[in-house]
Amino acid sequence: MTYPASPAGAGSPRIRPDSGQFWAGAVATAIVAALIALVGILICRWTLNIPILAPVGDGAWGDAHTGEYVLVAALVALVAAGLLYLLVLSTPNPGLFFRWIIGLVTLIAVVYPFSSGAPLDQKVATAAVNLVLGLAIASLLTATAARAIRRTGPRASGPAGPARPVDSGVPADPYGERGQGYGQQPTRPTYTPRTGPADGWQ
Repeated sequence: MTYPASPAGAGSPRIRPDSGQFWAGAVATAIVAALIALVGILICRWTLNIPILAPVGDGAWGDAHTGEYVLVAALVALVAAGLLYLLVLSTPNPGLFFRWIIGLVTLIAVVYPFSSGAPLDQKVATAAVNLVLGLAIASLLTATAARAIRRTGPRASGPAGPARPVDSGVPADPYGERGQGYGQQPTRPTYTPRTGPADGWQ
């Protein structure tokens, strides 16, 4: 059973995402997000002596919460990539919706640590790491979508006609190959250039 094509979408451009390229970039974004989370924890605990996600006695690497935080950062990047992919396939302006959604989620992640009973320096450090994570995920996925998603024009609705010759401004040779056969030199017409501005230029 066949369905007729929608006339409303006949003249609109189609979005063609490259799935392989997009998801390769999404996996790379998840790896970068996990590394950012790990580096942020190490900087806070080792360089700044701020024991985030674990007590001071657990050292620079912290406890099991450090590994959970790193895995959650990678998972959030993959979920954001899936959201962007669905927005590309279903919404008219996927970039705008994605920036709003990822911006609001990042804001929640930045504000949430201040609701806990941890010291102020730990709250600020955790919020800073979450902010860097949100910005990194948003920028990397946006750049990935810009390279992996193509907007193609619609096909012509009617049958293709014969190709029209390109007007070069020079008349056709009146002798053609026939003059060459009789040993005559064809007369080259003179070409008068246009004096006005070219099309598309002012």
